[in-house]
Amino acid sequence: MKKSLFAILLIMLIVACNEKGKDKKFDAESYEKTKETLAEKEKNNPARFLVVNNHDRKNLIGQTVVIGTLTNKATVCWYKDVELRLTYYSKTGVKLDEGLETVYDYIAPGKSVKFKTKTFAAKGTDSVAVMVLKATGDTSLAKK
Repeated sequence: MKKSLFAILLIMLIVACNEKGKDKKFDAESYEKTKETLAEKEKNNPARFLVVNNHDRKNLIGQTVVIGTLTNKATVCWYKDVELRLTYYSKTGVKLDEGLETVYDYIAPGKSVKFKTKTFAAKGTDSVAVMVLKATGDTSLAKK
């Protein structure tokens, strides 16, 4: 009885393993369709895929200098003409002023671009926060 039960379980295990192996074939059509939808998501949501790292300082003539990098975390979409919102804060965290800056450059997937801007910020500015507002996504550059 134990031998026949063991034999049945062994046969069921072998059959189950063989069926799983058949499902793992690569489907190029499905892959291309998934890649297209990913490209559309990346193109339509640049703020989700562009990361800003920045720091600021004052120069000799009193301008606030913001230096940073834009990093593209997308996998297929290139970005260009990235519009940034610069928000100026006091020591106590009060928002003092806002400004817009555009970075006119191409950012390839997985790459970074440096930027630098100088402005006369509001009196009492202690820090600057930078946020991506919009960018133009381009997936045709990935095929070149």
